[in-house]
Amino acid sequence: MSKQYLTTHTVDNAHSTDIFSLAATPTGLLSAGGSSTIYIHSTTQPNFPLLQSLTGAHKLGSHHIAVSRDGKIAASVGFAGEVKVWKLAESGTGDWEAFGALDTGRGTGAGEVWAVALSEDGQFLASTTHDGRINVWDLLGDRSASIRQYETGTASSDSFGLCVDLSRDGKYTVSGHQSGGVFVFNNDTGRLQYSLSGLVRPVRAVAFSPAGTRLAAAGDAGIISIYDTKHGEHIGQLTGHTSWIMSIDWSDTGEYLLTGAFDGKAKVWSIERGVCVATHSETDKPLWAVKWLPKTGRNETFCTAGENGSITFYREATGA
Repeated sequence: MSKQYLTTHTVDNAHSTDIFSLAATPTGLLSAGGSSTIYIHSTTQPNFPLLQSLTGAHKLGSHHIAVSRDGKIAASVGFAGEVKVWKLAESGTGDWEAFGALDTGRGTGAGEVWAVALSEDGQFLASTTHDGRINVWDLLGDRSASIRQYETGTASSDSFGLCVDLSRDGKYTVSGHQSGGVFVFNNDTGRLQYSLSGLVRPVRAVAFSPAGTRLAAAGDAGIISIYDTKHGEHIGQLTGHTSWIMSIDWSDTGEYLLTGAFDGKAKVWSIERGVCVATHSETDKPLWAVKWLPKTGRNETFCTAGENGSITFYREATGA
């Protein structure tokens, strides 16, 4: 049985250039792109109005943004390699304010930061680098040195870490690479838990399920591979995309996976049945980012963004 999702609203020209990354809080959506400004739109009002603009956040634009599950801490990465940290103002206004930056230039030998992910409470940040290292930082501690640094092989262009995620319990870090490699590290022991090989290079998106029992990885093969998190056993794959998969995101319950592809198609997949249950293509331009919004009512909502600079919101049809 398919699921129906209705196009609720499109914020046309939300950015003047490509939107590369989205991050959802319980009340808002943060978006980062080729312009120097990060934008925050309301997700609790019908037309998703603009709430705030973080002007000049990244001079050359930003390619990744992440937010803690509690919606209080965010981190963004600029094309100049800088990582900025943001926090929700304690005044209760709902505004975001600068909360310093990572000092990535001293002591890590890590190369420029690319992808980032935040822990549930925003204390820990995982980051990938151009040379294949994975770092975990304590944002409430010394930001000049990572508390964990993981090696994924020799530094080369193939080692480039394109994507990263942290499990909700903070136990595992996963990274996906230009080489097609996927590495899962145990943050408690500081050791490699296992690596996954055989994926078509590159791997552009990795994500743990909300319960942390499943791991999804996808990229230029157009296939989503599903693994058992604890042992790394391959337990399924989802096929149906005919283009590179650029972004993936699990629904709050872990029942569905959302994917966005280079050909502009967004798909919703049933994990239990292993099939696509909905496809949307509002544009034929690449979708760089897709994101479920935190579920606040009966119906699920997700959004997509990409090269056309707009953000489109979809809501599950009533009774679906």
